[in-house]
Amino acid sequence: MIWWSGLCAAAAINIAAWVLAAWQLKRLKAGTPADIHAVRVRLLWLAAIYVLGCGFRSVFPMLDVPRICLHDTWISRIIIGRSVATLAELSFAAQLALLLRVASVAPGGGIAAVASRLVVPFVLLAELFCWTAVLRENYLMHAFENSLWTLMAVLASAAFLALRLRAVDQRRGFFGLAIACATGYVAYMVFVDVPMYVSRWHTDLATHHQYLSLSAGFAEILQRCTVMREWSAWRHDVPWLSLYFTVAVWISIALVHAPLGGASRVTNSDVRGNGKRRTAPARGAGLG
Repeated sequence: MIWWSGLCAAAAINIAAWVLAAWQLKRLKAGTPADIHAVRVRLLWLAAIYVLGCGFRSVFPMLDVPRICLHDTWISRIIIGRSVATLAELSFAAQLALLLRVASVAPGGGIAAVASRLVVPFVLLAELFCWTAVLRENYLMHAFENSLWTLMAVLASAAFLALRLRAVDQRRGFFGLAIACATGYVAYMVFVDVPMYVSRWHTDLATHHQYLSLSAGFAEILQRCTVMREWSAWRHDVPWLSLYFTVAVWISIALVHAPLGGASRVTNSDVRGNGKRRTAPARGAGLG
């Protein structure tokens, strides 16, 4: 319960941080090109979905496969928590895809252009694996899911590295920080998170765990979760849940004011004929 209280406090701080980001965006509107401001507004509202989704899951934490929760309420159902998580994660992926698309007009942005098109499909496939894991109680599907998130982070990191090598202004610092965050995330997933789910899958194999059918699993997640407040039931998932509902949310909010972009913007007429890009005249400094 002490851990849960910390999550609730973090949720309140996250909402306040989003409000501050929105206030800053409004204050800076007059000095920002209209197209750049429009991109930032989209980033802001995508961040709002992620902040609220993580806030909901902080107040009503659940573990999907074990079907456990901390509170006996009508809302403590896996189908609700998983649906909220799916919407929030797709919003975060859309944020990253939008930023990479804008950054792709900068020198060295070829990889960013490719990454911007792959981020959302990767996450959609990861969500499919996640729902399969939850419905069938199969931890191997969770390992596949998080492997896709890891691959997405590797791709984004490669894009940021290519951009940083060509950047000559304040964006170099941001790209360096983004690479550090992505590298830390990949390391955690490779050495901690994915092995945890593979280990749980091996345990299920050893105990001859019977996987549920999709229909049986769906019937289960419609029911209320089992209330479980023993630390032993949560302790292995506490690290990733804590980082998810704090650091990941802060990154989502910070992306609203990320100094990304190039010296020109992409319009609908940038790609013509044989696919060669034509650069529009400079307008401002991208997302600077």
